[in-house]
Amino acid sequence: MKNIKVIVATHKKYQMPTDPMYLPVQVGSEGKEDLGYQRDNEGENISQLNPAFCELTGLYWAWKNLDADYIGLAHYRRHFKGKQHDKDPFKEVLTQAEASVLFDKTDIILTKKRKYYIETIHDHYAHTMYPEPLDEAGKILEEKYPEYKPYFDKHMQERSQHAFNMFIMKKDKFDEYCTWLFDILFELCI
Repeated sequence: MKNIKVIVATHKKYQMPTDPMYLPVQVGSEGKEDLGYQRDNEGENISQLNPAFCELTGLYWAWKNLDADYIGLAHYRRHFKGKQHDKDPFKEVLTQAEASVLFDKTDIILTKKRKYYIETIHDHYAHTMYPEPLDEAGKILEEKYPEYKPYFDKHMQERSQHAFNMFIMKKDKFDEYCTWLFDILFELCI
């Protein structure tokens, strides 16, 4: 079976998947009570930036400290659905065995696309968050990675996306993604 680890970002005690693929990580744990999960303030970390980075402090911790062939991110209330059908949603969570089979055909697992029928991705973000940081991220992207800017602009006008900042991916792709993502976010947030 493949060596897969999916961190489950959490800031409070909650029921966690029991499959060994899942690793609950207490995000923003710097200066907080220990919940009994892996803390994101150990090893190389940015735990103190949690007010600006949210679950991404856990992602950064995984990038710098976790050893696995595939690494992913889920949330304490959101998980990838597996093949099981049960009234208990925690018995329907994707298992390591199921993910191993999926990785025979792909390097990345994402959430199902979510459709926004009334508004664009940018409009949805502007109605639920503050649009200025997103717009500033677009400017940073244009400056640092101009080849990606047309795709960013196109996506902001689309009406569907893989939501919830959840994925599982092969380690080399994960490393490339985190290098790119944190390069942009450190300029945006620090």
